[in-house]
Amino acid sequence: MAELRLTRVACPADLERLEGALAALSADLGDPHAAGRDSLARALFGPNPAAHGLLAQAGDDTRGAALFSPVYSTVKGMAGVYVSDLWVAPAARGQGLGRRLLAAVADEAGALWGAGWLKLAVYDHSTAAQAFYRRLGFAPAQGQQELRLEAAGIAALRRRTA
Repeated sequence: MAELRLTRVACPADLERLEGALAALSADLGDPHAAGRDSLARALFGPNPAAHGLLAQAGDDTRGAALFSPVYSTVKGMAGVYVSDLWVAPAARGQGLGRRLLAAVADEAGALWGAGWLKLAVYDHSTAAQAFYRRLGFAPAQGQQELRLEAAGIAALRRRTA
């Protein structure tokens, strides 16, 4: 059996593997999957990447993936990392790969931005994922809620301030 290795997404072949893993995650969650290769390439490559990706590979088999981005907190006084996507192939679950991917994200973010904390979101219906994250020490944020402004709202905001 091939040894498991974690690598940064750095080339078109990696991008294809990452896109496949993220599509599988979307399917697992019952979500639409809008992040195709072109969108991911724009986000991951270039002088100021909006995101970074890691792959867990055993030979040519993708076993897991993580997509993450920098954040900064004035309350904490330091950079952190937001894990937008974490996926482990069904056959690789329960073997510590999710934990290993999150540790690698923390290491990468620490090296890139000096990140000293990590955050992520988990769906209310994903009770197994919630239990996994709680076992690692994650806790729900208290006294706050996530608010979003989608593309139509951004366009309206821009029109109102022009």
